[in-house]
Amino acid sequence: MIRRIAKLSLGTHVRQLGPGLITGAADDDPSGIATYSQAGAQFGYSMLWTVVFTLPLMIAIQLVSARIGFLTGRGLAANIRAAFPRWVLLAVVGMLMVANTLNISADIAAMAQALRLVFGGSAMIYAITFGLLCLVLQVFLPYRSYVSWLKWLTLALLAYVAVVFSLHVDWWQIGRELLRFPEVSGHATLLMVVAVFGTTISPYLFFWQAGQEMEDESARSGTPQERNDVRRHLRRIKVDTVVGMTFSNLIAFFIIVSAAATLHAAGITDIQTSAQAAEALRPLAGEFTFIIFSLGIIGTGMLAVPVLAGSAAYAVAEAAGWKGSLSLRLDLGEGRGFYGIISVATLGGLLLCFAPMDPVKELVWAAVLNGVIAVPIMAVMMLLARRRELMNNHEISRRLSILGWFATAAMAVTVLAMLFSF
Repeated sequence: MIRRIAKLSLGTHVRQLGPGLITGAADDDPSGIATYSQAGAQFGYSMLWTVVFTLPLMIAIQLVSARIGFLTGRGLAANIRAAFPRWVLLAVVGMLMVANTLNISADIAAMAQALRLVFGGSAMIYAITFGLLCLVLQVFLPYRSYVSWLKWLTLALLAYVAVVFSLHVDWWQIGRELLRFPEVSGHATLLMVVAVFGTTISPYLFFWQAGQEMEDESARSGTPQERNDVRRHLRRIKVDTVVGMTFSNLIAFFIIVSAAATLHAAGITDIQTSAQAAEALRPLAGEFTFIIFSLGIIGTGMLAVPVLAGSAAYAVAEAAGWKGSLSLRLDLGEGRGFYGIISVATLGGLLLCFAPMDPVKELVWAAVLNGVIAVPIMAVMMLLARRRELMNNHEISRRLSILGWFATAAMAVTVLAMLFSF
């Protein structure tokens, strides 16, 4: 009886995990994997402090975006459109669209290269297949089925935990590095810190989680103000977000450790793509580790590309005043603009895969661009979340407000330091 109750309780908690878990898992996309791999390869264990430092900041800012989506019943762009001048809206949405398209390109290219490393064949054909598959699933798969599939894809990230435990790792050294005060100086170090911050606290995650909470809210009867269980749903959002972001940064931690223990230790300090990181692991850690790392790239890419395209679609549709929801049906003539933006972002990213672009530049600038544009978007979100009338008398607490503004300031200071280091 006790076992049955425990099983039911665990099942209930797992079902409650949704937008936060998917958002956190999507944060460890192939371009993120490459960034974390480069951090570990170039700087060893000394970059591990970044994933520990960003965890509470990431939780805070994602909680803010989730609460905005749930309590207002609108996405971030719709709230910015209602509360700020039009130029603010256009600047935010424009920067997001550029960053997401570049990110999609990096992710599709990494998935194609990873599959080619494992099975051989043409990376170009694989890239086209992955791009079209992600697009078709978003447009034609019903929302509930689509989200449930995304939940299962989060398990692909456990591959990086398996990678670390298949290696010989000096945990005492890792502990000492985590306790040591970080030294952040020099352009190369600052650029990597901004890249890690940008790929960890990414703007597309804000728009996606707010949009998903809006989707979940619209699927229920009534509005938050008309029900007595607002606090219960806010607690659910908090648990979901804390679990999702902790899972995300834990995986980032393991990716940096795996790269530091193998690539950095072997003197390989320049990794251009996540696929190259996987290939470099083969002679150092064995065939098993190489295959797990490669397949993990494909699984996370299948999760991240729809999130990137979907967050761009939420933002553009809301900015234009269109209906924006993954629950809309094209066969009923709904959501043509929304699904059109998903198509433009996905196909645009796919086309960029074939541009004569240096992969390391595409990767680094995608992460750095995310870090730069995150600052104004985070500031706008914090201003929205403190508006009592907008948040239906459930504006964020003073503690969450302080942590959110600290996250915004930390990101801003890091970006400015990087710019001055040029």
